[in-house]
Amino acid sequence: MLATLLADRGKKNFIRDSWDRLRNVPGGTRAFSRLVGFAAPYTATIHAHVVSVEPGRSEVTMDDRRGVRNHIDCVHAVALANLIELAGNIAVAYSLPDDGRFIVAKMTQEYLKKARGPLRAVGTCEVPKTSERRELLVNVDVLDASDVLVTRGTIVTLIGPKKA
Repeated sequence: MLATLLADRGKKNFIRDSWDRLRNVPGGTRAFSRLVGFAAPYTATIHAHVVSVEPGRSEVTMDDRRGVRNHIDCVHAVALANLIELAGNIAVAYSLPDDGRFIVAKMTQEYLKKARGPLRAVGTCEVPKTSERRELLVNVDVLDASDVLVTRGTIVTLIGPKKA
């Protein structure tokens, strides 16, 4: 199945096709998360789990573990930025038409509280109707296990048509 998904990557919406094929298979959301990490290796360093994706929205979780902590014993700002980018990019990628592509142009984060324990990032964006070249704003909230907002991110993404 992985070979089929990778072979069709240029013709279809790879993220949407992969998620739709894997989400209801036992272990499928974990497999999808690994697939995303394979496609974007730096993203894999936080060991995130994509748990929900639909047009204009994604939800990604990340466990608090030593590999993502800083010297003051909380989740590092860069790990949080990576989580924000992943949640936002999955929401955008899933929502694009088959002939669309995107790239992050700008990203800002606001750290509101020390991030500790398991985290949940919720990315939301408008669903583009076409792949016409333009900016798309993506909002991502990162919440702790008590649903307290610990970090807020905003991504400015450039969308446009795939090159022929």
